[in-house]
Amino acid sequence: MANQTVTPSILPGFMELLPADQLLFNDMLDTIKRTYEKYGFIPVDTPVIEKSEVLLAKGGGETEKQIYRFNKGDNDLSLRFDLTVPLARYVSQHFGELTFPFKRYHTGKVFRGEKPQKGRFREFYQCDIDIIGNESLSVINDAEILSVIYSTFKALGFDDFTIRINNRKILNGFFESLKVSDKAEVLRTIDKLEKIGRDAVAAELKAIGLSTEDAEGVLKFVNIKGSCRDIVSSLRELGIDNAVFAEGVNELELVLNYIASFKVPSANYTVDLTIARGLDYYTGTIYETVLNQYPSIGSVCSGGRYDNLAQNYTSRKLPGVGISIGLTRLFYQLRAAGVVGGSKKATPSKILVIPMQETMAQSLEMATKLREADIPAEIYFNEGKMGKKFSYADKLGIPFVVVVGEDEVKSGKFKLKNMETGEQEELLLAQIIEKLKA
Repeated sequence: MANQTVTPSILPGFMELLPADQLLFNDMLDTIKRTYEKYGFIPVDTPVIEKSEVLLAKGGGETEKQIYRFNKGDNDLSLRFDLTVPLARYVSQHFGELTFPFKRYHTGKVFRGEKPQKGRFREFYQCDIDIIGNESLSVINDAEILSVIYSTFKALGFDDFTIRINNRKILNGFFESLKVSDKAEVLRTIDKLEKIGRDAVAAELKAIGLSTEDAEGVLKFVNIKGSCRDIVSSLRELGIDNAVFAEGVNELELVLNYIASFKVPSANYTVDLTIARGLDYYTGTIYETVLNQYPSIGSVCSGGRYDNLAQNYTSRKLPGVGISIGLTRLFYQLRAAGVVGGSKKATPSKILVIPMQETMAQSLEMATKLREADIPAEIYFNEGKMGKKFSYADKLGIPFVVVVGEDEVKSGKFKLKNMETGEQEELLLAQIIEKLKA
């Protein structure tokens, strides 16, 4: 019986890139890592597979439905669905060996059995940073995290973006003052403001039990606008007698003061009282980042402050603050919007060395010297017409080609061709290295 050919395909919800896009993706990932390290964040990697009891310690909800869980022998195993739960396990397990505050970054794939749809993935890269304190953690760290977000998106080549900042204590204290019983439902409703508009939100707030007066008060509250300083002043002028609210306003003001000291331009951040991330998780400062020219992409980087990272694994109180960039989704959407992609360069090689039959040894030597000078170089080993060899360089977007013939070896000068302009220069190997390094 003849072997059947299997049609090559991948599952929906997984991203696979061709070489040119993979290079762009890797470049973005490397840029993010470099920026994180500039701020002293330490790289950490954890296993993709964890014990199910560890990942599901909190239990229940959407997480359990979406997790990839399986048995191997006697082991009940799961693929990690984010990088925060593994961090909590890691910090608890290695507590005695770590120095606090512990500043870690982690870039890696996570897995969620979601219904795949455009821009949503079952396997995707996250790029996380967190600062974990032992018992306490200064709010200066909240300002530094915003500075890292700013530096990261600048390094990625963006200028027109806004980091929205809020504080969950302000929201919680405000709702306590209104004696709202279901804060989570009110916050979820407020979150729909941009989608369904003010009147529809007012109607929904009344439907969940708020009086007309309280519903109007909520809408007026979240609609406070102006500069960061103006918003803080307006919050104080509300005269709300609630300790949690007052603490939130004080924290927000302190964070804003430190952000200014980090020299983050005021054009790139704003206080937005409508953002309400992580209803049952974040306890203080929260962030969302949007690219102003591409609002349909939504938040490209988000996170916040939490009281106790590892309460499921240790009795120690480990407060923290962190953010995450969903790089797979961000790359996919930037590519769809035409912001990235379309590059001709499908290899890291900067130069293609073409040896003539009698100069293979000298060509190998040249490629070695180029690589020793940190210039990615490859040699065309296949036989064929010269046109085919230049076509290879052109298709891969290799910017320079050098042909090594007997005459060139004798004279020590080689013709370097710029594949973009078509110009040729006769140069010594040292000059070629100098040119390509520049």
